Amino acid sequence: MVTILASALPAGAACVWRITGSNGAILYLGGSVHALRSTDYPLPSAYNQAFDASSRLVFEADPKELDAAFKEISKAGRYPKGDTLKNHVDPRTYDYLRKFFALRSISENEFKNFRPWFIDMILESPPPQLFDLGVERFLANRAAVNRKPIIGLESRQEHNRIFTGLSDREGEAILLLLFINAGREDSGGKSMIDAWRHGDVDTLARSVLEPYRDFPAFGERLLGARNRNWIPKIESYLYSGKTHFVVVGAGHMGGPEGLLALLKARGYHIEQL
Repeated sequence: MVTILASALPAGAACVWRITGSNGAILYLGGSVHALRSTDYPLPSAYNQAFDASSRLVFEADPKELDAAFKEISKAGRYPKGDTLKNHVDPRTYDYLRKFFALRSISENEFKNFRPWFIDMILESPPPQLFDLGVERFLANRAAVNRKPIIGLESRQEHNRIFTGLSDREGEAILLLLFINAGREDSGGKSMIDAWRHGDVDTLARSVLEPYRDFPAFGERLLGARNRNWIPKIESYLYSGKTHFVVVGAGHMGGPEGLLALLKARGYHIEQL
């Protein structure tokens, strides 16, 4: 397990690592925050360092497929004609949703055809302008200027399956957890942005998994299972003869099932920039 305590972090350490294989091959691994504010810029210099040293970028999903992925998940998030959410969730859940949206002047007709996991996605999504300032968008813009190709670790179908593969019962569970967690007091822990900026991977992983402590299978679906699926692909990039900069959500880095721990267990040398 890779454990990095905040007090033990190297001065100036960022959420970027250099991974070195036994033959000297190098790959860079960066943790992303998908949505940022203008005040979060400039990014730590390690991101530009890794970008400049790499000839290929890898994101969770290929940016060229994002529009198609959004259309597909939007379609999958709606029940077929003649069916509604009311037929698939507990009556108490539906009544709560009806009251919740009514307080926001949103009519029942606007959400009644949505699957519960799709409502969760909509409620949790930051404003589009914050996505425009996310780490991937910044690096994608630099890649376009420098003509560096970007590929995805997952196909759009694999990426969407995190949610589209949920049953109604599972979708209802994560939606209810969203409301339950919103009512809990703030733990007073370190800011997510601060943890990300300093590469505090354990804090980041815990912050992603904490909302699903009552539904650990979804936390595993979101992080652990995907991390294990990504490792063979990351290893193939490492030995491809090209230097890749792999950038994924920062929550994927820490913990016993995090990418850093999985790579360390395979004997790779890991250096935080």
